[in-house]
Amino acid sequence: MDFSVKPVLTGDRTVLRPFTEADAEPMWEIINDPEVVRFTFPPGSALTPERLRAWYGSRADPHDRLDLAVTDPADGELLGEVVLYEWDPAQRSCTFRTLVGPRGRGRGIGTEATRLIVEYGFERLGLHRVQLEVYGTNRRARRVYEKVGFVVEGVRREAAWRDGEWVDEVLMAVLDHEWAVHRGHPGAAGVRAR
Repeated sequence: MDFSVKPVLTGDRTVLRPFTEADAEPMWEIINDPEVVRFTFPPGSALTPERLRAWYGSRADPHDRLDLAVTDPADGELLGEVVLYEWDPAQRSCTFRTLVGPRGRGRGIGTEATRLIVEYGFERLGLHRVQLEVYGTNRRARRVYEKVGFVVEGVRREAAWRDGEWVDEVLMAVLDHEWAVHRGHPGAAGVRAR
């Protein structure tokens, strides 16, 4: 398994590519979008443009994770990110996360970006399991994950205090043998989640 390779993954609606330091400015705008803040970052996160430049400028270095920029194939505009991280080589598993800014929403880009990186994880990296956590109130993201084949495994009830209320954290995962059947299209394959 080689996370040192940072691929370019091309779909119909998006191109996933390695990050560069120049991506810090558009990512600053994206991560400050109210919906991204609401569903992604805990209150009080100490992000600055300087830290983002250092972070995105170093994404080619890690050999235990894969961070890719989600871009518009028409003009290369940066729309968000997808990440495989928390790699457990013994279990051949990773955690997945994504965020898509306002200009990328409602266009099927998040769904395609998720399919592209999860497919890469199974078919090129040899992963057995890709898991994620999502706030129960984040219906848009949950719908994307379900469309791609992630299955709810459990709920941590009222696990986070967000926007003045307790919210659940939903645990979801997809396994390599499930992916081999539906390839990110469980409805089209006639596959039902267990």
